[in-house]
Amino acid sequence: MLSVVIAIHLMLVLAMIGVVLLQKSEGGGLVSSTSGFMTGRGTANVLTRTTALLAAGFFITSLALSLLASHNRAPVSLIGGGAPAQQQQAPAPGAPAPPIAPLNSGNNGLLNQLGGSGGGNPPAANTPAPPAAPAPPAAPSGPQVPQSR
Repeated sequence: MLSVVIAIHLMLVLAMIGVVLLQKSEGGGLVSSTSGFMTGRGTANVLTRTTALLAAGFFITSLALSLLASHNRAPVSLIGGGAPAQQQQAPAPGAPAPPIAPLNSGNNGLLNQLGGSGGGNPPAANTPAPPAAPAPPAAPSGPQVPQSR
């Protein structure tokens, strides 16, 4: 059904382009001003009516295509990667909070390897990770003056 509407839509588009190009503009269209079948006021009336009918068909097929395209779509949540709303609710008050993964779990990060603090060569894939760095000192209790090093 969708492919039939698309084919009709494309035929209408091509016909409308042709009819618009045939119309006379200020500088003259593709139709010359010689005498014959397509001359004078009759040409303007025929081409204007044809353009109006093709434009109406274009709008109708455009609406049909948008309705057919949206018919089989299901709503998806943008937050949480499309997970259902029941799973995104806060945990129960008595339940333990889920563990939070640390941002940096070792000393062998890419920047440390590139900076040369990793000992020159990157560690092999089978070697165990070095022990974690000591914890930073506790935060001061009051305001401190910045010190340059």
